[in-house]
Amino acid sequence: MNTPAAFIELTGASVDFPVYNAASHSLKNRVLSAITGGKIDRQHDGAVVIKGLQNITLKIGPGERLGLVGHNGAGKTTLLRVLSGIYHPTQGQARIAGDCVSLINIGLGIDPEATGRENILLRGVMMGMRPAAINARMEEIIDFTGLGNFIDMPFRTYSSGMQMRLAFAVSTGIRPQILVLDEWLSVGDEEFKERAERRMRELVSASEILILASHSRELLLANCTRLIWLDHGQVRMDGNPADVVMAYFGH
Repeated sequence: MNTPAAFIELTGASVDFPVYNAASHSLKNRVLSAITGGKIDRQHDGAVVIKGLQNITLKIGPGERLGLVGHNGAGKTTLLRVLSGIYHPTQGQARIAGDCVSLINIGLGIDPEATGRENILLRGVMMGMRPAAINARMEEIIDFTGLGNFIDMPFRTYSSGMQMRLAFAVSTGIRPQILVLDEWLSVGDEEFKERAERRMRELVSASEILILASHSRELLLANCTRLIWLDHGQVRMDGNPADVVMAYFGH
């Protein structure tokens, strides 16, 4: 039985974040206004509403490698979370078809008191995997971490490098139809970085749709077939990577 092709469609999608009890704090309002480019509303009940995204309409189909650029606070992470189904638009619609894995926060679902083996199961479930599917790949994931007997020790006893190895291994241990990245993942010492890079390349190649937010001109040109430039929660430019890179980064 063939798996239906993946696609994402946003229609007039907006995301608002209400901030309560902020109207009386003039300094806070000035800061909010500065970091959001003035894209805030004050409602009659005193709440401040930050407009994270405004009226985004786009379609992403199979085979597309979409890159996102924009200054800090432009809405890239918010859009990534909408495209991966973590956030739902407060206005408009989002349709997402296909298994999606978001690597925005690879530490999500990790329990410091649980063992490495238990955390593989916890993180896998958080990513939407069934326990049987996780257990089927358990030994391959453990082998990739290179943690040896530490896999049955509490996560809190790991060094920061070991923690990143485990989080990376389980987060990249499945092959989704839609892969969402906030910057390219590269973790660990030199030996592990090489394996991590190969794993990332395999994951990207196997995905039907790639969505990558990055500040790297070279990374975007090397991996994307289309770029979107976000500015204060709105699409400023959507097109060929070379054209968008030139407009956004300049010469």
